[in-house]
Amino acid sequence: MSSIEQRILLVHQNFPGQFRRIGLNWAQEPGWEVIGLGRRTAPGMNTVRWIPYDLARQPHKQQHPYLRQMEDAVLHGQAVARVLLKLKQQGYKPDAILAHPGWGETLYVRDVFPDARLIHFCEWYYGTPGSDVGFDPEFPSSFDTLAKLRTWNALHTLNLTNCDVGVSPTQWQRSRHPDIFLPKIHLAHEGIDTELLQPDPKAHLTLPSGHTVKAGDPVITYVARNLEPYRGFHHFMRMLAKVQQAHPRCHAIIVGGDEVSYGQKPSDAPNWREKMLREVQLDATRAHFMGKVPYDVYRKVLQISSAHVYLTYPFVLSWSMLEAMASGCLVIGSRTGPVQEVITDGVNGLLVDFFDTASMADKVVEALTHPAAMRSMREAAQRCVRERYSLLEGEKAFRRLLTPCGDA
Repeated sequence: MSSIEQRILLVHQNFPGQFRRIGLNWAQEPGWEVIGLGRRTAPGMNTVRWIPYDLARQPHKQQHPYLRQMEDAVLHGQAVARVLLKLKQQGYKPDAILAHPGWGETLYVRDVFPDARLIHFCEWYYGTPGSDVGFDPEFPSSFDTLAKLRTWNALHTLNLTNCDVGVSPTQWQRSRHPDIFLPKIHLAHEGIDTELLQPDPKAHLTLPSGHTVKAGDPVITYVARNLEPYRGFHHFMRMLAKVQQAHPRCHAIIVGGDEVSYGQKPSDAPNWREKMLREVQLDATRAHFMGKVPYDVYRKVLQISSAHVYLTYPFVLSWSMLEAMASGCLVIGSRTGPVQEVITDGVNGLLVDFFDTASMADKVVEALTHPAAMRSMREAAQRCVRERYSLLEGEKAFRRLLTPCGDA
């Protein structure tokens, strides 16, 4: 092991998560050893050695609901510490640890490797004014919810205290953290693969129904990890019903699963897709629910889009919006903090009120009817991502954080 110059440990519950590209680049660096750590259920990587961990048990069902997340975090931290203690016994000693601490994995890392530089991915700090909680009047927040989040932030405050330096992908997300910690949180997006994600005027896709759509067709696209209110799915569906009535030739391609990433399941339906299909009347032959799709299919969905609708609470910005812009999509996005950081209305996309489905529908119909008028915004969107969110710049920024001089 004497020939190794830099040992880096990447920790992510769903490894590799945000660290896929960075991990791949650093693993190929001469003299660098990169090891990943994630739950056994994580997708992992073939190109980077990674070690799975298992929780000793699940949180107790009778645990106080305010403390359930904290107990879960302690269990994650304990599981990771056990793996790291074994590595330490084998002579392993990382120079730097880059981790997403949101599930508690790094709670006890300092006790195992006190000299390693600990870099935390600071994705979100819950319950701050003007953010996701209480944003949507359709789902009002209770005192119980607010109290639970305040308690949950004990974990995030511990994480901010423990790390040497933090990194947030957008200024909006960074701004949600307490002022006292902002000096140690740097702004750096991990980057979008602008070489892989580009427009393709010849792109086409055969849908499960057998219908084939191609670039230039009046196609509306919507992408989320899961179809849920945090990503405006309920308003998208209401808008889509209006658009179908106004534009009888359009097709909509909806990508996303039926699970819950953020928020809660509906109380009166198995999932939000089924709930909204009960509420709105759609022409099912023109609304294509794809579920979760392979990445190559996802790329084609973006390449054939005439109007890509991206809606979000004031919350974490999705990669998919930036990837859509890189692919040359016209993004019609919600006028919320994370979106406004990237999109300037009428310059590199269009902004709409998150709750105004009528105005949203008008913008989509306009995009489908006058595609040539949208060309300059599509091109500006591509330039924006290439210039501000490239993989190269993201990797450089993260590399600077590996050493104390990068804090300056």
